[in-house]
Amino acid sequence: MANIYGYIRVSSQDQNEDRQTAAFQELPILEKNIFMDKQSGRDFERPSYRRMVQKMRKDDLLYVKSIDRLGRNYEEILEQWRILTKEKGIDIVVLDMPLLDTRRGKDLMGTFLSDIVLQVLCFAAENERANIRQRQAEGIAAAKAKGVKFGRPALPYPDNFQKIHHEWREKKITLRQAANACGMPVGTFYGKARKFETSILNKS
Repeated sequence: MANIYGYIRVSSQDQNEDRQTAAFQELPILEKNIFMDKQSGRDFERPSYRRMVQKMRKDDLLYVKSIDRLGRNYEEILEQWRILTKEKGIDIVVLDMPLLDTRRGKDLMGTFLSDIVLQVLCFAAENERANIRQRQAEGIAAAKAKGVKFGRPALPYPDNFQKIHHEWREKKITLRQAANACGMPVGTFYGKARKFETSILNKS
């Protein structure tokens, strides 16, 4: 007898899976057959997904809420879809996209239409992510051009920095002693020292 499975994925521990869980409650899926990963969808190296695929057999049925819950990488989604449907003989139903239901139209035309819809959806999702990354990059570039600073603001020099810096350059104290006196890691002190020296040279 064929088994019915449900797969849930959220991108991080902080995200809520309730929307996906609620959708599965209306379906005849045993609780033990619902698998969930709290992990990025960039690849399929996810523990729960792997366990589920190992359990699945020919003619089993897999539900996912939407195609992006299966994964985020266009090429890998297509490859996993091929493995599940063609190699393992599993049916897949994407609840948010009724056309992606491999139980419909088992003939050549039905399979062809399902594959075309999947490829179009994956391409659209990948293209949208590329557009988002481009818009973010353009926004950052525009902000930098206006003088907006990104990252943490630089810490001010401590009151004793000039004195400690002078003693260090005069070799009266070591670099580590100078850094400790200013309450900084060695690398931070050295970087500030170089910046301090450059600013003095520019003023002279």
